[in-house]
Amino acid sequence: MLQVCLNGARTRAEWPSLPVAPGVLAAEAARAVEAGAEDVHLHPKDAEGYDSLAPDVVAQAVTAVRRAVPAGIRVGVTTGAWAVPDPERRAALVRSWTVLPDHASVNWHEEGAEEVARALLDRGVGVEAGIWSGTGAARRFLASPLAGRVLRVLAEVTDTEPATAAGTATDLLKELDPAVQRLPVLLHGEEGGAWPVLRLAGQLGLDARTGLEDVLVLPDGSTARDNAALVQAARALLDGARLDLADDGGDRGSSPDGPVRPARPERKEDPPFPPRRY
Repeated sequence: MLQVCLNGARTRAEWPSLPVAPGVLAAEAARAVEAGAEDVHLHPKDAEGYDSLAPDVVAQAVTAVRRAVPAGIRVGVTTGAWAVPDPERRAALVRSWTVLPDHASVNWHEEGAEEVARALLDRGVGVEAGIWSGTGAARRFLASPLAGRVLRVLAEVTDTEPATAAGTATDLLKELDPAVQRLPVLLHGEEGGAWPVLRLAGQLGLDARTGLEDVLVLPDGSTARDNAALVQAARALLDGARLDLADDGGDRGSSPDGPVRPARPERKEDPPFPPRRY
């Protein structure tokens, strides 16, 4: 599965044409899906362009994007603590949402992660457990009573060095090994590490993502036109990795740094979602 991350916590100071308004997010999502994205992650933003968990802001963004993409495309949002630092307030806002996304990411190193995740699960929203490299998130997640209830693990590599990001990703997967054995994993990097980590995800047969949240340039270093251009490039890299897997007999359990995990049967689909609620 290839997810597109439309905007992230960036501002227009970083990217003048960053999609912020619901209609612009919808148009970006539609083009990205046409280019090959199979899932959408976005950061709802207020009128000033800052991330928001307010019910009206989330409702407008999710509704616009959902209307713009085919019915089978799932739409998710962030619950990042930078938007609302107080975890009780974050959980309360989740409980007040009037339009529910299909899934939402919860960064497990943030204070109150379990409280926010539980609020989402109580409302039938799938949880992407964000596990950042370089934090204690993996250990905390593996010990959490909610670990078996999440939709997927979002293994996030914060190492932005192209030469070392894939190695950092391998280390993170090893740290997460008990969860990797039984849960879907979406592996992604950011900035200079984005493309090396995406290649590794393809080599290991893991879900991946790309978009303006993670990277602003294409694999050749040129500036991306939009999210669709990033998705098109990612799709080409992942398709190439699949062909390589077929040529070597489908050995998904190894990397240049040694074994990551034993190969497992391909899953046919993600765990079932509850019905959407509007």
